[in-house]
Amino acid sequence: MPFALYLLALAVFVMGTSEFMLAGLLPAIATELDVPVGTAGLLTSAFAAGMVVGAPLMAAFARRWPPRLTLIVCLLVFAGSHVIGATTPLFSILLITRVLSAFANAGFLAVALSTATTLVPGNQKGRALSILLSGTTIATVAGVPAGALLGTELGWRATFWAITILCVPAVLGVIRGITNTAGQTVAGASSPRLRAELRQLATPRLILAMALGALINGGTFAAFTFLAPVVTEAASLAEGWVSVALVMFGIGSFLGVTIAGRMSDQRPGMVLAVGGPLLLAGWIVMALAASHPAALMVLVLVQGFLSFGVGSTVITRVLYAASGAPMMSGSYATAALNIGAAAGPVLGALGLATGLGLLAPVWVASALTAMALLIIFLAGRALTETDAEVNR
Repeated sequence: MPFALYLLALAVFVMGTSEFMLAGLLPAIATELDVPVGTAGLLTSAFAAGMVVGAPLMAAFARRWPPRLTLIVCLLVFAGSHVIGATTPLFSILLITRVLSAFANAGFLAVALSTATTLVPGNQKGRALSILLSGTTIATVAGVPAGALLGTELGWRATFWAITILCVPAVLGVIRGITNTAGQTVAGASSPRLRAELRQLATPRLILAMALGALINGGTFAAFTFLAPVVTEAASLAEGWVSVALVMFGIGSFLGVTIAGRMSDQRPGMVLAVGGPLLLAGWIVMALAASHPAALMVLVLVQGFLSFGVGSTVITRVLYAASGAPMMSGSYATAALNIGAAAGPVLGALGLATGLGLLAPVWVASALTAMALLIIFLAGRALTETDAEVNR
């Protein structure tokens, strides 16, 4: 794999750390800025919403820019947003910076996904995607716990400064590793017009792949967002075990992305046919066995592996299905991921509000995964066939 992919993954790691780090910082932010914790939670929702809207908007706005320029601009906007966030005394300004950083994150990821597919042979999109997404999974293993520790010791603003500093090597990596000609087939004059690329959204193959990605990721985030109370209350473990569970989930997700990335190009049908039912079974078993600490920790690892393995394979299918939209395909994949990331926690919270208990989000994950499996069953080969088979 080209070294440039690993440099892009470094930037995705930095952005992924920023996206997830607020989970452990909200109480401190709420106290210092004098807002309720529920209001502070809007920072997470604003980021997710910004990602959904920002991916297609940024990709469309900068579609004629050289990919390296777009990636650098997105990183600089991302870093600048964190500087403002680290210094503002106003919650409203902090909320705006989260939306801006989400737009920059979405634009970077959308262009990075599209560019990555031009750096590898046409039949290795899955492996390229797995390298990029490994930045996110490593963020959950190392970046988020480190950010939480830094916030505890030095205050939440220190974590924003740390993200800003980490953007420096990411920018240098893009400058050094992404040449002016990288992704030229994406940004070149021969690429389709924007209207033609947007028409791809009406194709059943792409609609199915995006819906499937949103459902799988929605289930993952429904359960992941509310994992802490499951660990401390359902399993009756000390709060320190929450970090252990998060790391276990991160390790599983890294392994899932890495292994699935080697299979999703050549054997996507097998990954979905085997991994999908196992993912559903895992959520159900977790809901039933969460009161047993050892079983819960094993299941957290396994579900991280399955959810990101199946999820990354589905997102690879989005890229294949959107091959007629070379500049916008990455934004479609990013939007599908973040629709799930935004909707999953909301549905999980609604489950909790109905009085179904602490494990309601896990049952929500089960329901969303079951819906995804129904789509896989009904779609058949439409999701897994190659471009050559479609055009035959």
